[in-house]
Amino acid sequence: MRTTLIAVLTALLTTPLLPVPASAAPAGAAPTGAAEAGTAEAGTQAGGRPVAEHLLRQRIDWTPCAEPDLVGLECGAYRTPRDWTAPRDSRTITIAVSRLRNDHARRSVLTNPGGPGGQGRFTPLMLQGRQRLVDSAELIGFDVRGAGASTNLTCGNLDWRLVADPRDRSRANVRRLYDAAELQARTCQTLSGDLHRVVNTEQTARDLDLLRHLLGRDLVDWVGYSSGTWLGAHYATLFPRRVGRFTLDSNADLTARFQTMFHDYFAQAFQRRFDVDYLPWVAEHHDTYGLGRTPEEVRRVYEAVRAKLAEAPLTLPDGTPLDAIAFDQTAFQTQYRKLLFPLVTPDLADLARHLGVAPPEPAETSGPHRATPGFPTLTALANRYPDAENATLFAVACNDTPFHGGRAALARDAERTGSRYPFFGYHQLLAPCAFWNRPPLTLPTPTGEGAPPLLLVQSERDPATPVEGARRSHKALKGSRMLTVLDEGDHGMYAVANNPCVDRAVEDFLVDGKLPQRDLTCPGTPMPTPSPLAATTNAPTTTTAALSPLIGFPLIGFPL
Repeated sequence: MRTTLIAVLTALLTTPLLPVPASAAPAGAAPTGAAEAGTAEAGTQAGGRPVAEHLLRQRIDWTPCAEPDLVGLECGAYRTPRDWTAPRDSRTITIAVSRLRNDHARRSVLTNPGGPGGQGRFTPLMLQGRQRLVDSAELIGFDVRGAGASTNLTCGNLDWRLVADPRDRSRANVRRLYDAAELQARTCQTLSGDLHRVVNTEQTARDLDLLRHLLGRDLVDWVGYSSGTWLGAHYATLFPRRVGRFTLDSNADLTARFQTMFHDYFAQAFQRRFDVDYLPWVAEHHDTYGLGRTPEEVRRVYEAVRAKLAEAPLTLPDGTPLDAIAFDQTAFQTQYRKLLFPLVTPDLADLARHLGVAPPEPAETSGPHRATPGFPTLTALANRYPDAENATLFAVACNDTPFHGGRAALARDAERTGSRYPFFGYHQLLAPCAFWNRPPLTLPTPTGEGAPPLLLVQSERDPATPVEGARRSHKALKGSRMLTVLDEGDHGMYAVANNPCVDRAVEDFLVDGKLPQRDLTCPGTPMPTPSPLAATTNAPTTTTAALSPLIGFPLIGFPL
């Protein structure tokens, strides 16, 4: 289960020790050299921002990727200005890139898995099974500034979310929570010098336009998932004449602040996914899991397990504590993709029996485990700091859009959303932004003006980027088309949901350039059947061993 579960979670789109000097390239980085054919004006780049000539003339030296998780791809790197808004600052940073090579391709598709801050060099591997796309273009992945094999940020490996149970609203615990959030903000903004100030969507979009130039393309195509839709839409706003065929899958609300998306939207949409999809599915398979014959019965067992863990955490065989916070994170991650339901629910059943809160009926037994196919196994991607993705997420989310309110407002908001949406409503992932010294930055709301129409892909019950926000983005983007996947709740559709209708419609656009004449719909895929390993036992070691791969999984690395 460990390999399969981590593989599926990493593919979600998808839930973050010495300092790396800004001038130091990663191992295997490309040296600067003769320029490839490009289209940027000499001495300028990124909408008239001046750029040193040697950056425009650098070459990406592609070599087979060294990491075993990137087998089949070529890797390289290039240099980009540390701060695109300060032309007199000669410092540079490294951006690590990958490609699925196609020597005959006339198009480059840039890909991004979301985050914000998710490592993206693996993303071409997610698409390599789409032969129609692979035959038509080279697929490009990249680690955004701050994360992966690019120049890294760090927050000192501090994770404020693990300090206290957010459902405990006692005065002392609330103070402890927000003290930890404030400490998180302070460490993020001190341990990497001033780099945190220039890790934001505008800077990354300009990095990508330099990449477009180095690839020798007049236009680039795009497949971005989750917060990769935010990045892609903002690139299209900054560089509308460089936009080719842009597909935005599982859409952030381009009209909203990150605070709204990570707090209010998460609370509502994850509760909906839990109530509408997960609880009824578990109840339907009561004969397998023994957790209740109705959704409300399953909910009561779930809440009883959580209450027991909040009162007295379990200790896993490797010494890791399993408390209510880790339990929440596991349940939260499970909602991203329904293929996780039969992988994680046996662990919930084992916990319920071990803690004495399950219904008395025993579950039936069944045969051997079937591996879930179709996802890359990613275990050793190359962050310089173990928390680089988390640090990058905080920097992007706290820098890109304003955060309103301090401790008192956070406490009021947690009570409001938590009481209405208890599944995850008390968790405030971006609370450190309340204490962030935000640089002057105003991102324009994308409108699609001047760019070709964009294609939006969206499931109806996406828990991380809800359909309501996607519809607002669709309305804001002039000429865009929206493909809605009906009766579906997975996060991430094209090439990862095994939905032929979606794959065909997206490739009609990406490969053949056929934009739909009007908005489209596709049916969702069926809910999974229980895994043959789903039957529970009375042995507590089954639960702890199966859950251990999830504890500490970088939730913030792929929340959007």
